[in-house]
Amino acid sequence: MIKSEPEPTSKQPERKRQQVTSRQEPFVDKTATKLWYEKPSTDNPYISEQHYCHGYELKQLMAQCSYADVLYLLFRGELPDKGERRVFESLMIALMNPGPRHPATRAAMNLGVGKTDPLHILPASLQITSGKYKGAAEIAEISRFLRKSRRKTPKEVVDLYRNDLQQPEDSGVDSWSVIPGFGRSFGQAEIFPQSIVDEILAYGEELESVSWGNELAVELANYQVGWTMPGVAAAVLSDLGFQPKVAAGVFQMLCAPGLLAHGLEFANKPRTAMPYVTDDHYEIKTK
Repeated sequence: MIKSEPEPTSKQPERKRQQVTSRQEPFVDKTATKLWYEKPSTDNPYISEQHYCHGYELKQLMAQCSYADVLYLLFRGELPDKGERRVFESLMIALMNPGPRHPATRAAMNLGVGKTDPLHILPASLQITSGKYKGAAEIAEISRFLRKSRRKTPKEVVDLYRNDLQQPEDSGVDSWSVIPGFGRSFGQAEIFPQSIVDEILAYGEELESVSWGNELAVELANYQVGWTMPGVAAAVLSDLGFQPKVAAGVFQMLCAPGLLAHGLEFANKPRTAMPYVTDDHYEIKTK
């Protein structure tokens, strides 16, 4: 039931009604996209007979290109050269599975063992990768930080953050960071992200953000601070020409296979396959 507003009184002055006007914005007659073209069938214009991605015919791409090539093409508008392909494929493999330590993977496992419809495991667990904790929300911030900070030397950047780096961290946290893309896990620098950077730099490609960030990691080693995986992803994607907002979404997508695989693995297991967290494991803090 819709309630009408009370009549205005002296204590309740009448609100002035704002006049709604149209800006007369011209709308297009048809939605257009540069990404994809579907050539209509000669017999029926409502169905397609050929598909093109940024001008490349799809069946030719299927015959001559890898999945990484076409994925790169879809977002960048051009096919990668040999060096770009190698770097991009390496990053895809490195991010393919965030691993069971990652909160998004644990969410997928819980969804699976909890008998969630398998169709919902991936979209639900991907929501966790959109957050700031080891997630895609960090990617855009890290990309912008790297682009801006490269104007300074790594030592100058460390000097700017020195006071924060020297502050003791909360012993109860498993992840700590004051510089976008760099931090600690359980009190020390992570090992695996640094190994991925070393592997990619060994290819000999010109990667400005990755190289500069690696010099920064050397300066930060004295503070037990190093690369994080979102930091590695942001640096590599930035050097490959992905804009910050695009890179954030690509990061999510590249993490998806591992989330789904772990979720489906536990979908076939009983609920007892994972620990039951009792109330004793929770700490309730009051102000």
